[in-house]
Amino acid sequence: MGAVDPRVEQYARLLVDRSLDVQPGWQVLIRTQPAARPVIEELVRLITERRAYPVVRMNFSLFPVDEAWASEAPLELVGEIAPIDRYASDHMDARITVEAPDNTRGVAAMSAERRAAMRKATAVFLRRTMNDEIPWVGCYFPTNALAQEAGMPLPAFEDFFYGACLRDWDAESESMHRLLARFDAADSVRIVGDETDLTMSLRGRTGEVDDGHVNLPGGEFFFSPVEDSADGTILFGVPTEFNSAPVTGIRLTFRNGRVEQASADQGEDELLAALDMDDGARFIGELGIGCNEGITKPMRNTLYDEKMAGTIHIAVGASYPKVGGKNVSSLHWDIVKDLRRGGRIELDGEVVQENGTWLI
Repeated sequence: MGAVDPRVEQYARLLVDRSLDVQPGWQVLIRTQPAARPVIEELVRLITERRAYPVVRMNFSLFPVDEAWASEAPLELVGEIAPIDRYASDHMDARITVEAPDNTRGVAAMSAERRAAMRKATAVFLRRTMNDEIPWVGCYFPTNALAQEAGMPLPAFEDFFYGACLRDWDAESESMHRLLARFDAADSVRIVGDETDLTMSLRGRTGEVDDGHVNLPGGEFFFSPVEDSADGTILFGVPTEFNSAPVTGIRLTFRNGRVEQASADQGEDELLAALDMDDGARFIGELGIGCNEGITKPMRNTLYDEKMAGTIHIAVGASYPKVGGKNVSSLHWDIVKDLRRGGRIELDGEVVQENGTWLI
């Protein structure tokens, strides 16, 4: 093995020290894939230094549901995680997910029914982290597959990747908390842009800043809007995917909080299948505001695109109880809208961001 990029150690230390603050005796479950070996070795070393237990669970896809198994197993098994994996989800003290795909379209050929069952099983494993019962962080390790999605050679993608992640998170946190305070004081938020005019209520809800703790890269603040409040239409121009299938040009129309009309230029069947997953899938679980200026263009990777400064994202499905959310669903799908050209955010009728620039 050649020399390891020194940024790998910095990245691992950020995950262990800031994102999780690993404590002695913890069992830290690491979900990952083989290409992430350089950072996994650093994570194991650093967690061991803190007198804790690194528990590495590696799949070619992502634990707890392996794609090769899910494509062949009886459907009723695909929707349930193995008892030993349920035990792990119930007893881990912290979790790190490091995605390092060699193929970003791995499950695209699988039936929508099987993909829905996989998501249902994974939701069980992620229950405690969605409820914020334990520290957790989700992130990536740069691979050729991710670089290809972003339209970059690997070295350029690595520079972008670490530039977005290895930031002065204390300074970023201070800036985002200042903006969050204005949103916390508001009753309503309105998103206006291309084919978009959508309002929702934040009354009685407070948001939270992601400053390098639950995701890397961080760089957003987010809310769970009042469940029955969304009204209007939004067009999402940033491409996304669902279960590895591309979905673009999503248009959603909300009435009394619920998606009543939905269409997509590409992947409409995937969109409708997601929204029909369960009773909660057609409601907004999250409104997020992107603030990471190290991300300047869509990378065809939602974890990055949703943090891009000048964007907002809406997640349909499960909300976050820690910020007052009450919507329950096996779905939590973040979809990004770019407001940097002709978009704005209003709070209680006041324009607070226009064309991606803050006015407060």
